[in-house]
Amino acid sequence: MRFKGGAIVVNIIFMLVMLLLLLVGLNYAMNIYTRHGETIIVPSLNGMNVNEAQELLEEQGLKLIVSDSVYNKRLSDGQIVGQSPKSGLLVKSGHEIFITVNSQTAASVQIPDIIDNSSYRDAEAELMALGFKMGEPIMMHGEKDWVYGIVCGGHNVYTGDFVPLDSKLQLKVGDGVLDGSVDVVSLEEDVVEQTEDEGEFDDFEEVK
Repeated sequence: MRFKGGAIVVNIIFMLVMLLLLLVGLNYAMNIYTRHGETIIVPSLNGMNVNEAQELLEEQGLKLIVSDSVYNKRLSDGQIVGQSPKSGLLVKSGHEIFITVNSQTAASVQIPDIIDNSSYRDAEAELMALGFKMGEPIMMHGEKDWVYGIVCGGHNVYTGDFVPLDSKLQLKVGDGVLDGSVDVVSLEEDVVEQTEDEGEFDDFEEVK
């Protein structure tokens, strides 16, 4: 009985030791697989160009991904202006760092259908809402405050054309003079007066 009891105790101890070794081994394996405890401080990339940032992140075991671009003519092409995660945060090796870079050219936007289809005030508001800068209007003979064209850099642009957002646009606007000689406002007033005059009749007697 003593022999059997001692064997049982030995077996139990052996099983506990094996279980402990198994747990330690699994924990070690998980640490290796997940790189548990290995963290990297995200460096600041703002102001660097893409190539410099790429080399720096590769040395630290991180990945660089260009996720977005903006346009600022005062910055150089490819200069980094934003990143995520931000610098100073702790990440694991192999983590992806997303960056926003400066583009050499401004984004282009399509000219909306406003030529000969909109008033000066509405057209200017729509173009400014798209991000365009507006110059002084170019006055021409035509219906007052009506848009007859768009000029960019001294050239006419048309509905559907793609124009860089940093361009300054000028609207061709009617000054209220038709055919180069007739004032639209005066013409309308004359029509009203003539209509009023036609509505008045004087009694007369025909003399034979």
